[in-house]
Amino acid sequence: MQLAFWRAGKKKGADEASVQPVRSSSSSAEPVASGDLDIRLIGRALARKRWFILLPTLFALGLAVTAVNMITPRYKSEARILIDGRENVFLRPNSERVEERQALDAEAVTSQVQLVLSRDLARDIIRKNKLNELPEFDSVLRGVSPLKSIAAMLGLVRDPLAMTPDERVMDAYYERLTVYAVDKSRVLVIEFQSQDPELAAQVANSIADGYLVVQQTARQAQAKSASQWLAGEIQSLRKKVEEAESRVEEFRAKSNSFMGTNNTSLSNQQMGETSTQLNNARALKSDAETKARLIREMLQSGQPIEASEVLNSELMRRLSEQRVNLRAQLAEQSSTLLDNHPRIKELKAQLADLDRQIRDEAGKISRSLDSDARIAEGRVQMLTQNLEQAKKQASSTNGEDVKLRALDREAKAQRDLLESYLAKYREANTRESLDTPPAEGRIISRAVVSNTPAYPKKLPIVLIATLATLMLTSGVVMTGELLRLTAPRATALGPITPVVVAVAPTARVEPVMAAPALSVAAPPPVTAPPVVAQPVTAQVAPPAPVAVAPPSAAGSPPAPEPVKPAPPPSTELDQLSASLLAAGEAARKITVLGTAGSEAVTATALSLARTLAREARVVLVDLAGRPQLLASLSVDPAAPGLIELMLGEATFASIITKDRASRLHLVNAGRPGADRNQLQSPRLALAIDALLRVYDHVLLDAGNASDLPAELLTTSARAVVVPDPAMPAEARSQMSEQLREVGFGAVTMLTAPLGGASLNQPDPRGVAA
Repeated sequence: MQLAFWRAGKKKGADEASVQPVRSSSSSAEPVASGDLDIRLIGRALARKRWFILLPTLFALGLAVTAVNMITPRYKSEARILIDGRENVFLRPNSERVEERQALDAEAVTSQVQLVLSRDLARDIIRKNKLNELPEFDSVLRGVSPLKSIAAMLGLVRDPLAMTPDERVMDAYYERLTVYAVDKSRVLVIEFQSQDPELAAQVANSIADGYLVVQQTARQAQAKSASQWLAGEIQSLRKKVEEAESRVEEFRAKSNSFMGTNNTSLSNQQMGETSTQLNNARALKSDAETKARLIREMLQSGQPIEASEVLNSELMRRLSEQRVNLRAQLAEQSSTLLDNHPRIKELKAQLADLDRQIRDEAGKISRSLDSDARIAEGRVQMLTQNLEQAKKQASSTNGEDVKLRALDREAKAQRDLLESYLAKYREANTRESLDTPPAEGRIISRAVVSNTPAYPKKLPIVLIATLATLMLTSGVVMTGELLRLTAPRATALGPITPVVVAVAPTARVEPVMAAPALSVAAPPPVTAPPVVAQPVTAQVAPPAPVAVAPPSAAGSPPAPEPVKPAPPPSTELDQLSASLLAAGEAARKITVLGTAGSEAVTATALSLARTLAREARVVLVDLAGRPQLLASLSVDPAAPGLIELMLGEATFASIITKDRASRLHLVNAGRPGADRNQLQSPRLALAIDALLRVYDHVLLDAGNASDLPAELLTTSARAVVVPDPAMPAEARSQMSEQLREVGFGAVTMLTAPLGGASLNQPDPRGVAA
C-alpha cells in the first residue's frame, strides 16, 4: 500500500501566471508501483490496446463458426444392457439350486464390455447392416483426397489404399463405437455414431441384439459339448459298474460271506446275538445271587424281611395278615389280662409260630433264588462257549470280508459316478433342446433415432475458441504491462523532487509537484494569499539542506560537507522538540517525511533526533535508504540493517548502533545494494513495535515515502512534514489534511528543512553514549 497525500494541480487559463516545473530525469508520466498491483493501470492498458484483443477474438469467432458448420455432423444413439443373469431357477443346474449364485463383480462386467467389442461380433454387425457398402465407413468409395494422400506419403496417417476393405470398415466401425459400464452398476452402455441418425440407432440395437445372440449361442454350444462328452462317459461307466458288481457277487459266493440283516455278514450277526444273550444271562445270575444273599442276611440278623420277592409271595402275604391280627388280639387282651394269663400265653405262642413260618418261607425263597443263579451260571457258560466259537469263525472270514468290502466300495463309487453323470446328461440335453436359452443380460433401453447432432458441439467449440483467444490476447497485454511496470529504474520509485516556481506579483499560484510514486489528489487553484497550514510561534529562515558527496571509487563512506551553524536557541527545532517531549506517549512514534529533497528530510530527522536525545532515549530508524550517510555517523560503519534482519542474516542487537556525535541510537535500512523489497515484509512492523517498547521516542526517516507501506508509517504515529520551501501555504494546508486522513494522529508542518551545525560535530549539550 502506498502513502497517497499529494497530487499536482491542473493548469488554468492563459491569463494566469505561467508555472514551469523542473522534473528529475527519473520521473515518468505514470506512477510506478512499489510491490503492489495497480489494477487501474492494467485496465488502462487493456482499454488502450482493445483492438489488439478484439480483432483476433473476432477472427477466431468467425473461424470457429465456419469450421463447425463445414464439419459433417454425426448423430449418436445408445442402447443399454443389464447384466443380471436371467437364467430361470427351474433351468438352473441342480448344483446351483441350493444356494443363490453370487453377483457379478466389476471384473466380470468389464469382461462383458470386451465381449461387445469383440471383432467376431463386429464382423456380424458389419455384414448384417451392410456397412462395407457405405462411403462413410469405407473412405475409398468416395475417393481419397489429395491432402490425405500427401499426409499418408509423409507417414502422418495410414494410407487407405494400403489397407484391405475389411480393415478400413473395421477401423471406421470402432471409431464410432463406444462401450462402457456405468459406474457402481451392472449396466452396459452401447453408443454408436453415424452421419445417418437412423443408421446410428439401427447399428446400436443390432449390437445389443447380437451380444445377446452370442451369449445364447455360447450357452447352446456349451450344453451340446457337455452332453456329447457325458454320453461317451456314461457308456464306459455302465460297463465298469456291471463288472464291479459281478466281482462282488462272485467273491461273496466263493467265500460264503452271505449278508444278514442290516447289511452285515451272518457270522458277525450271530456273534452279536450271542454276545447279547450272554450279557443277559450274566445279569440274571448276578441279580439272583444278590437277592438270595440279602434275604439270608435278613434272616440271620433277625430283621424284618422286606425283600420284594418275599413280600410278593402269596403265602407270605397271608402269614403277614395273620400275624397282624394276632398282634392286634394280643394288644387287646393285654389291656385286661396279665402276662401269665392262659389267653395271653396262647396268643404269644400263635404269634411265635407265625414268625417261624414266615422265616421258613423266606428261607425257601432264598434257596430258590440260589437255584436260579446256578441255572443262569450254566447258561452263561454255554453262551460263552458259543461266543468263542463265533469269534473263531469270524476271525477266519475277516480277510474275505475286507476284500468283499473293498470290492463293494469300488462298485458303489462307480454307481454314484454313473448316477451323477446321468443327471448332468439329462440337464445338458434339456438345455441343448431349448430354442432360446437365457442370456446373462437383457436389453433395458433400446436405441432411438436422435435429431440432435452429437458431433461437433457447435456452441461449446465456438465459445471455447473465442474465450481462449480473448484470454490469450488479454494475457499477452497484461503480461507486457506487468513487465513494464516491474522493470528496474535508475531511481527505485521516484523521489519527490522540489519544483522551481516563478510567480507573478498578482498571479494565482498552482503547486506543481513531481510525485509519481505517491498517487496524490490534485488541490484546486489557489486564489487567496498564501496561508501557513500549521501555526508556528517562531518563523526563522531555514538553513540550506545537507549535501552529501558521492562515495569514492574505493567504496569508503563519503565525508559530509559542512552545513550552516545551528540556529540560536528558541528555534523551530527547539520548539518542536519541546512539544514532542511534552506529548509523552502520544509522540513515541514520529514519522519524518516530506516533499523536500531526501537529504533535507534526513538532515531534519537527524537534527530532531539528536535534540530529543538530550532528554530521552531516542532511536532513529533509516527507512529512506541512505546507508552511507548514517554509516559515516555511526560508531560501527559496517553494521547491518533492517533488510539483513528481515533476511535472517543479522540479530536484533547487531543492527542498533550509536551516533558518534550524541546519545542518539541509529538503525540503518541495510547495507549498500541490499534488496529494499524486504522493507515490505510484515515483520518490519514487529521490529518497530519492539523498538517502541525499549525507547521513549522512535523516529522513522521515511524520506519521500515512495516505497513504504502506509500502515507502517501511520499506525499510532505523528507526522513531521519537511516541505519544499517553494510550496504555497494552501498546498501545505491541504497536505496536512490529507496526512490526517490517511491515519496520522497529528501532523506538524515545518516551514523549511531543519539542520544542525555539523552532522559529525559533537552536540554541545550531549555526549556520545
